[in-house]
Amino acid sequence: MTSLALAEQLAALSPEVTVKTAFGQSTAHVPVTAWATAARQARDELGCALFDWLGAEDAGRPGALGGTHAVTLHVLRPGPWTGLLLRTEVPAGQPLPSVAAVWAGAAWHEREAAEMFGLDLAEHPDPRRLLLPDSFSGHPLRKDFVLAARVVRPWPGALEPGEDGTGAPSRRRIAPPGVPGPEWGPRREEGAQ
Repeated sequence: MTSLALAEQLAALSPEVTVKTAFGQSTAHVPVTAWATAARQARDELGCALFDWLGAEDAGRPGALGGTHAVTLHVLRPGPWTGLLLRTEVPAGQPLPSVAAVWAGAAWHEREAAEMFGLDLAEHPDPRRLLLPDSFSGHPLRKDFVLAARVVRPWPGALEPGEDGTGAPSRRRIAPPGVPGPEWGPRREEGAQ
């Protein structure tokens, strides 16, 4: 059985599931409201007994606060081994239903996604922080997270002719994405090196 056939079987069980294929990989796209149900159907009715991984991505635009997150889940059906990818879009402010009750191994992955991306988890058995200290504020893998290390140190690259403000700026001196303007961060004293 192929991943396409497995995804199509899940779509036959749930009319809200759509199957998309790109670069030879088929993915079952599930609305967030049907996420836990689709996971249970994949395990109980399609035989996807093994959890592989769960990942998230910030699908919003850079600079847009509270955007959409995409969550992808990969599970395996043994003998012959076939993988199934499930994907959902989680709008800002809407919780992601936990699949840790379906596959216990998903609990760690969900906690990581919640901590790094700011996802709200519904019905998670252990929603404590996993990687960052309690004093840490923010979600470091979101596009709107300010990278403070890039603010306190100058961006690499020496000034080249024309970059001293007398000519047009070079693309090398334009700040990379995620770096705020010069008004953010520590202030330097006059004459300080």
